[in-house]
Amino acid sequence: MDIAVNLVENYLRLTGYMTLSEFEVQRRDKKGRFKTVTDIDIMGIRFPGDIYIGDPHKPADCEMLVIDDPVLRLEDDTIDVIVGEVKQGPAELNPGIKDHSVLHSMLRRVEWIYDVEVGKVIEGLQRDGIFVAPSRGGARVRTRLVAFGRSHFSNVNTIALSHIVTTMLSFFEEHEDAFRPIQFREPAPAFLSLLLKSGFDVNKEGRLDD
Repeated sequence: MDIAVNLVENYLRLTGYMTLSEFEVQRRDKKGRFKTVTDIDIMGIRFPGDIYIGDPHKPADCEMLVIDDPVLRLEDDTIDVIVGEVKQGPAELNPGIKDHSVLHSMLRRVEWIYDVEVGKVIEGLQRDGIFVAPSRGGARVRTRLVAFGRSHFSNVNTIALSHIVTTMLSFFEEHEDAFRPIQFREPAPAFLSLLLKSGFDVNKEGRLDD
């Protein structure tokens, strides 16, 4: 797996998302042969509410909330769905990510949460990069395209990798006692953990764009 994709996937997991990564979306050509239309680097879905690393039914010292990151602009009554492009260079979306068949291929995995036709969600994403729809449970679903990569700012459609790195490092440092015994098997968090154990200090931060 690409190291940048691995970094983003672990960041999303630590902020409470369930994730899918590195999907090739295929389509039949006129001769009936399959060809790859584009790659989708990351997809995440997060349901509202607190999410714990430790079991909250155990004594209080076992509880630890996952990262609460304001950059994600999560809302209490809203399911958040991200379809993302991950770049080691500038944060930008490939044109293929807005292809109707590509978005339909991804969103059909979660179409049961929408109380509208998934085609309306796709049209909103193609037009604005974000679409808010009612959910079947009576709340809302916010679906958005997000570019992860090098950026001087982070907003609803762009999240800087520099922000992800500093956020994860701060979280690991704050909860050092909990993470010290953990042997990370994923390369990105393992490397960040090594940086902290080695005394490395990262203070660069991408700004939040309102």
